[in-house]
Amino acid sequence: MKILLTAFDPFGGEPVNPAQQAVEAVKDCIAGAEIVKCIVPTVFGKSIETVYAAMKKEKPDVTLCIGQAGGRIGMTPERVAINLNDARIKDNEGQQPFDTKIFEDGPDAFFTLLPVKAMVDKMLKAGIPASLSYTAGTFVCNHLMYGVLYYISKEFPGMKGGFMHVPFLHEQVLDKKNTPSLSKEDIVKGIEASIEAIVENA
Repeated sequence: MKILLTAFDPFGGEPVNPAQQAVEAVKDCIAGAEIVKCIVPTVFGKSIETVYAAMKKEKPDVTLCIGQAGGRIGMTPERVAINLNDARIKDNEGQQPFDTKIFEDGPDAFFTLLPVKAMVDKMLKAGIPASLSYTAGTFVCNHLMYGVLYYISKEFPGMKGGFMHVPFLHEQVLDKKNTPSLSKEDIVKGIEASIEAIVENA
């Protein structure tokens, strides 16, 4: 099995992105699965183009995208992506779309193709806080999740895909009172546990 694992670069004024930091530290082989990594610009349009190109090149069995959701308590696999761009802040190229569709010919939503309940269970058993999320937001994370599932539906029959958010790193919350965070090591552990669950439930 081959898994394409993606992560966004820093955005929103943060010097680092825990998704990138953790993904770069994830093992290259987990539960017998080959892990191929891709760092993605936090940019509407370009994020989907970058991952779509990697999907075509690598032809993975699974595409798992990782992004930052500052303020969340634990790791949160996403259940659904909606066909909506509605940005609260600008992306890394200054774009801030409001109330626009991601793909005009796409459905209103796509549900994940990953075993998200098994992923949560595996992370909890590994001692990592985790729960299901039913909203990926309306920024570039949701944009990318929707784009991945759109292209899977169009061009990659048999491929599985989905998205998981991770909290801030400890060093990101030193000036953010009462904001939850995890260590990079715990985020890596959570991602690797999730991948184990994906392999076991293939």
